[in-house]
Amino acid sequence: MTTTGRRALLVAGASAAAAALTGCTSDDAGPPRPSAAERAAAREAERVARAEAALRRRAVTASRTLLERYDATLAAHPALHARVAPLRASVAAHVRALGEDPRPTATPDGASAAPVTTAPPTGPAVPADPKAALRELAGAARTASAAHTAELLAAPPEYARLLASVAASGAAHAYLLTEGARAWAP
Repeated sequence: MTTTGRRALLVAGASAAAAALTGCTSDDAGPPRPSAAERAAAREAERVARAEAALRRRAVTASRTLLERYDATLAAHPALHARVAPLRASVAAHVRALGEDPRPTATPDGASAAPVTTAPPTGPAVPADPKAALRELAGAARTASAAHTAELLAAPPEYARLLASVAASGAAHAYLLTEGARAWAP
């Protein structure tokens, strides 16, 4: 080997050793800081998550309001139970599917997690006439269906499919409570 070859080899080896030693030590005391692009992506992900949570709250609220209307109608007109109870059960299932359990939950000590009140719950006003009550219930079903339909474009794909199904069910309930009433007439 020539002297130039040996020197080149020695310099290359020393450079590699110095690079390896430099890589082993660091002046940074903490984890690497995220880049501006990573921070912007994190902010966007947080914004999307907040928007989706708000959408879910609105969907649950629309269904919960409809469920309260069913409960008030059943309380005011027990004779409608056979006709309205299956539809009410469907709405309760929608509330659960959309993200909320419509029943009060129990705490680990067995007590109810729902707030205890001394006054009777006040629900929506229900007409004294059963036919008028059914018409109002059908209107509430249409309102909830329209609310779910309005949220479809903003919803993520899986939740949009669920909202579409719930909206279609609400439209079917409205039909059954009004036009379908002929099948229930004595």
